[in-house]
Amino acid sequence: QVQLVESGGGLVQPGGSLRLSCAASGFTFSKFSKYAMSWYRQAPGKERELVAIITSAGGSTNYADSVKGRFTISRDNAKNTVNLQMNSLKPEDTAVYYCNAGRAFYDYWGQGTQVTVSS
Repeated sequence: QVQLVESGGGLVQPGGSLRLSCAASGFTFSKFSKYAMSWYRQAPGKERELVAIITSAGGSTNYADSVKGRFTISRDNAKNTVNLQMNSLKPEDTAVYYCNAGRAFYDYWGQGTQVTVSS
């Protein structure tokens, strides 16, 4: 079955940078390259929100207003990975970040990785 495994989370000081990675596997019928990939996050007491999304071909991206200009989503279809480069991190970016793969009726999620921005 499809598996998404996030990595790269941790503790970082305000203004610092962090790069999250999501390794995908198990795409036996549809190729990884046919899925739109996205990052979501959920902070304590808050609803899960979409942070960034990238189309299957990588030709289009979209970001939440709160992270525009600071975060960059990218993908490498040859390696079956999607990344989220996070710069100028703020305490309000603290959350569990989830990787998502979506196509048509299918929707897959990773286990999440904790990002904590604090001094």
